[in-house]
Amino acid sequence: MAKVILICGKICCGKTTYAQKLCNENNAVLLSVDEITLALFGQHCGDKHDEYVERTEKYLLNKSLELLENNFNVVLDWGFWTKAEREAAKEFYKSRNIVCELHYIDISDETWKSRLHKRNNAVLSNETSAYYVDENLAAKFASIFEVPSEDEIDVIYQGD
Repeated sequence: MAKVILICGKICCGKTTYAQKLCNENNAVLLSVDEITLALFGQHCGDKHDEYVERTEKYLLNKSLELLENNFNVVLDWGFWTKAEREAAKEFYKSRNIVCELHYIDISDETWKSRLHKRNNAVLSNETSAYYVDENLAAKFASIFEVPSEDEIDVIYQGD
């Protein structure tokens, strides 16, 4: 039976790299909110960004069902920053009798800041199509992020 893996972690903690690794190991399909929103709207969607992200997440949840029904494992790469988001996603799959795992990427603040700096440099030199995260945005996302409790986590990945 196919399963879905939710990737949880701060912005720029290594979620996409870890998700790609899981896809290779589990013969899974990667569904990424950032990949779609960047491809369609670019770096700067202004006030519409949160709306685009929410709509993309809903679309990908429904698309994942199609893949799961066809026996493809699915990895969802979009952070699951709040407990409410994690609970909603788990209930979405549980209500359909689909196995759902939460993988949490745990990294130190020092490693996180280093990765932000490295990624921002790569974005500025057009080496990647990821989002540029300035200090204000990093602080905003850090304030939103809720570390999952032990009972929420199926796998902890040490990202350092």
